[in-house]
Amino acid sequence: MQHGGAMFVPGQRWISSAEPELGLGTVLRVEGRGVQVLFAKAGVLRPYAVDSAPLLRAEFRAGQRVAGKGIAFLVERVEIRDELLIYRGEGRELEEGQLDDEQSVSQADDRLIGGRTDPVAQFELRLDGMQRRALARRSPSWGLAAARIGLVPHQLRVAGIASARRPPRVLLADEVGLGKTIEAGMIIARQLATGRASRVLLLLPDTLVYQWFVELLRRFNLSFAIYDEERCEALEQAGDHGNPFEDEQLVIADFGFLENSPKYAQQLLEAPWDLLVVDEAHHLAWSPTEASPRYTMVEKLAAVIPGVILLTATPEQLGRSGHFARLRLLDPQRYHDLDGYLAESDSYQALSKVADRLLDGEPLDDDQRAALADAFRGDGALTALLADSTKPANARELLAALIDRHGTGRAMFRNNRAGVGGFPQRAPVWHLLDADDIDDATRQSLLAEFHADIQQPAGLIEVDYSADPRVDALIALLDAHPQDKFLLICRSQAKVLALEEVLRTRSGVGLARFHEGLGIVQRDRNAAFFAQADGARLLLCSEIGSEGRNFQFAHRLVLWDLPLDPDLLEQRIGRLDRIGQQHDIAIHVIAVADSAQHMLARWYDEGVDAFRHSPADGRELLRRYGSTLTELAEEHARGDDNRDQEFEALLAETRASHEELAELVRGGRDHLLELAASRDLHADELQQAFAREDNDPGRDAFIQRLLEAFGIHPEDLGGQVLLLDPQYLSTDALPGFADGPQSVTFSRDVALAREELPLLRLDHPLVAGALDLALSGEQGNAAFMVDDVLPPRTALLQAVFVLECVADRRLDAERFLPSLPIVVTVDTKLAERADFTPSEVALRKAPDRNIEVPRYRKFLGKLVPPMLERAETLAANRGQARIDEALALASETLDAELSRLLALRAVNPSVSDAEIGAVTDERTRLLAALPLSRLRLDAVRFVVSADFLALR
Repeated sequence: MQHGGAMFVPGQRWISSAEPELGLGTVLRVEGRGVQVLFAKAGVLRPYAVDSAPLLRAEFRAGQRVAGKGIAFLVERVEIRDELLIYRGEGRELEEGQLDDEQSVSQADDRLIGGRTDPVAQFELRLDGMQRRALARRSPSWGLAAARIGLVPHQLRVAGIASARRPPRVLLADEVGLGKTIEAGMIIARQLATGRASRVLLLLPDTLVYQWFVELLRRFNLSFAIYDEERCEALEQAGDHGNPFEDEQLVIADFGFLENSPKYAQQLLEAPWDLLVVDEAHHLAWSPTEASPRYTMVEKLAAVIPGVILLTATPEQLGRSGHFARLRLLDPQRYHDLDGYLAESDSYQALSKVADRLLDGEPLDDDQRAALADAFRGDGALTALLADSTKPANARELLAALIDRHGTGRAMFRNNRAGVGGFPQRAPVWHLLDADDIDDATRQSLLAEFHADIQQPAGLIEVDYSADPRVDALIALLDAHPQDKFLLICRSQAKVLALEEVLRTRSGVGLARFHEGLGIVQRDRNAAFFAQADGARLLLCSEIGSEGRNFQFAHRLVLWDLPLDPDLLEQRIGRLDRIGQQHDIAIHVIAVADSAQHMLARWYDEGVDAFRHSPADGRELLRRYGSTLTELAEEHARGDDNRDQEFEALLAETRASHEELAELVRGGRDHLLELAASRDLHADELQQAFAREDNDPGRDAFIQRLLEAFGIHPEDLGGQVLLLDPQYLSTDALPGFADGPQSVTFSRDVALAREELPLLRLDHPLVAGALDLALSGEQGNAAFMVDDVLPPRTALLQAVFVLECVADRRLDAERFLPSLPIVVTVDTKLAERADFTPSEVALRKAPDRNIEVPRYRKFLGKLVPPMLERAETLAANRGQARIDEALALASETLDAELSRLLALRAVNPSVSDAEIGAVTDERTRLLAALPLSRLRLDAVRFVVSADFLALR
């Protein structure tokens, strides 16, 4: 099998660019599209996918030193025998399989002694890169820094808490529009970045597959593979006859495909996964007597997959048995009895009202005090506080104790729009056309269009808007607001194309289109054209094409038609109605009076109030009244005036049900559930990490210097946008330039406004790949410089060591012991010069100095070895101090987490023995692995005074 132009063969030696501390690895076996590499010294066996393995061939060249079998020599020539390298020199021979596992690939000291040095700027870049990468990987925002997300507090809080769980098994139940998909994406990205997960499965309804694919790719730089029957058959025909679901690490599959393919459903169950994500979990039907096929499938997967994330927008009050069914998937031991769960929910709903009074500093009545006394039974200290619950300190302690005892507070996260705040107002604007002006052919055409629109997916019809009266109303609307941008969303790609055709012939308005028939690059270009101040004023979107996109720079939405599903309508409005929107949203409804479209719009407006507010009960109202609504709308459109009273009655009944359900949701709001996150140790980690990340003044300049080292010279296009042109790219291994030049930004605000622009941070695949290439090779690991500020006859050796902990990636040891470089400077008398840093003058002059370093190999060969030996001793002492600090920090951090969990376990059955065991095991393994960290020489620089060379 080939990798980056090379072929994997058993016995070859390779290095992990992601984990260079593992040393040399040996290829054990190659099977199908997988390769197994043994890192013997570290005791680690790693399986990799051939096409995406982060492996570099360990190849030594003439002039480098190799060691193995107790011998060491300088390589004079390299031969190839059966795809294996044979090194010869000084009359000796070593096969690559005989090399020592701890062999340094870069051999920085040998390069320096041999006079093969790099420019000083490359040494500085390497050192800066090591420091920055280590600190970035240590941060809780690693894996998320380059994500195109707004830093919304409630989303960061949910993601921070869930990401820290071992493993995460949570239900995300935020109201529509609060970003459950973003929360789930953040959890996925963090689990992957920390190594706690490597194989992720998304199970979705087929209508959400594309939305999730784009969301994960565009927001989080995660490329998932979409699996369907065609893909599985193609993999089987490739010939390895393995499980097709093991061919990719990140997989999206839809329920419909698996339900129609029992064979592939079984293979999905048999494949190993670390994390399962299920959207629209409220469609997983369950009752104490039976379960739907989808529920059963998820139940089987959840029983064997460590991490599970379920997403639902259905409020608990509109289906508590459904919520129980979802919680049962997460923890079947904790949630095994529906009646017990309902009774517990009732008690916490009552206590939620008590919590509100404590929050507001209001006194408790006798019943409320009795309820608290019952909740705190057995805890005399808490019961004593009830005597004066209005005292702020007492109220805080009582509230904290209530939150800790909440039944589902650790398994479920639910935020609502009212609590989060920051949303604009909505205002429907009606554009009704007189029905008397419409001929019969147009009426029939509108009715056929309505039929197609309410199907799921949309039905196929021929669309021609050349004589449609709504076009005139649309053009008039555009002309009435010449300075504003408009987003028009309609049901299908065919409608987008038909509207584009008629508008181009009848209006001069600048427009762009956005639908699923366009490629990703073209969609990005069209969205960018719409985002530009002088770009398109009107963006024509299909239903699917608009999903997951943020167009909040506009505030006028045109509803050319309406979906029957209230959640789809909310998705449309949600393209503009977002946290941070600076204007109220004008929702323009264009319809022919008394048409079926008008009837559906009236139901949404007068019954559901969906144009002014985000209804939590939309799906329930559709379930109750959907069939009656469509029947009456169609008959009304046919001119059956006898059904008018029935339609008015339907509106009144819907409105009454909506008010009843809305009150049920408001009255049953579990404030304790919303407050639970505030008590978690990890609640504010991400927000604090992003605050530190945004205050790094040198990061952007470093990234530009890094890319320039590979021949990528950024060109400023203005508006905080840079163009990266690969014309002079020095390597094919740098990711991201398969399609030629690309525009990027360092500004989060610009990236949010223009979603085609990557946000460059150290964890962006392009930057991380460049940094891995720079640090895994020898570029910049040996340098020689003159420092005019040094006293006469001075020579110094700067040695850069890296302390690396070889541990299971799932332990995320770099939280406590990041691979920060240890820089040690010694002089020719072997004394440490701890306060030395090269002068600005020397760094400025270095590029213009042409020093023939090979001329000084003799004295370098004499001076460097003892200086390096002394430096290594000093570095070992400093490294041990770092290990001790890391041990203390790990012990303190995990002891605090363990103490918190044990305290919760005493009062809250949701804290499982497995979770406590996971933290205990993590602590034990980390405290065992950290002391075994090894020191590795990475780079050296020889620095001399201006007169030193003349003395040689």
